[in-house]
Amino acid sequence: MKQKIVIEVQMHCSQCRSKALKIASVADGIVDFVGLEGPEKDKLVVIGHNVDSAGLTSQLRKKVGHAKIIKIEEVKPEEKKPEEKKKDADEKKPCITFPPYPYFDKLVIYEDDYPNNPNNNGNCCQM
Repeated sequence: MKQKIVIEVQMHCSQCRSKALKIASVADGIVDFVGLEGPEKDKLVVIGHNVDSAGLTSQLRKKVGHAKIIKIEEVKPEEKKPEEKKKDADEKKPCITFPPYPYFDKLVIYEDDYPNNPNNNGNCCQM
């Protein structure tokens, strides 16, 4: 069950806020979202599966300051409507790709008529 938990926490500075966010992010359960809400950024919002709200509130009281649970509500998954096909999808645009420029090394081939070479005189090559 996915639920949204709103906890009011006394936070005096930005360090307290970041500390509260860190505590909420490692809470028991699967946490999907952690954020701050309200005009004074004093409400901590946690959305997740099987999150222990009482344990989270207890940890916030120990490490940050006074905390109380404002509300816990179930978050219903959004029903996906079948998407209508767009007109742009019907019109397929041609995809023009060019092959990469061919790279050729300079290749030089020398022909040597080994047996018919008059300079060689039929001798073997020596090293």
